[in-house]
Amino acid sequence: MSAEQEQLVRELSDQLSAFTYNWSIYWSTYSLFTWQFWVLAGVVLIPLLVLFWRLDRQRLLQVLFYGLGVHTVALYCDLYGTSHAMWVYPFVLLPFPTASFGLDASLIPVSYMLMYQWTVHRHKNYYLYMLLLCVAFAFGVKPLMQITRFIRIRDTTYWELFLFYVVIGLVPKLTTDLFLALQRKAKSRV
Repeated sequence: MSAEQEQLVRELSDQLSAFTYNWSIYWSTYSLFTWQFWVLAGVVLIPLLVLFWRLDRQRLLQVLFYGLGVHTVALYCDLYGTSHAMWVYPFVLLPFPTASFGLDASLIPVSYMLMYQWTVHRHKNYYLYMLLLCVAFAFGVKPLMQITRFIRIRDTTYWELFLFYVVIGLVPKLTTDLFLALQRKAKSRV
């Protein structure tokens, strides 16, 4: 690494460290143990409890693999949106500067997992119900979050949010289908 690059990396790292520290101070001052904090705690815990009771034990690994994919893609979409100033979360459960833990780790994955599980079990069209869920999140949940000031949408539209939710639903579904096909192929060889 050149000296110039080394200096730039050091400066960027210092800026990131200062930003994270400042965000932690903001979180402890304006978010920690407020009523919004407790709502966000509920947004994490309630969907996980519902999932525990509703999860199809016969398809446990399949549904959980799909859910992990949803969580991962949702987190990356959220990080992209917040780091590009498309939206900001004034209240967060944890002092992470650029993501909504409650949405990315619980509400979104659990909602998609239950929808996925339901469509697989009932032999329904996954893509139709995924689009309906995307509409619910982009045009229902996000506006409600904006009205209640849990999110500040800055440089994006609800239609763009809808596209993020479509990506969140498509990538894990296609990945899960690919691995299921590989598993069936491996079993047929035995």
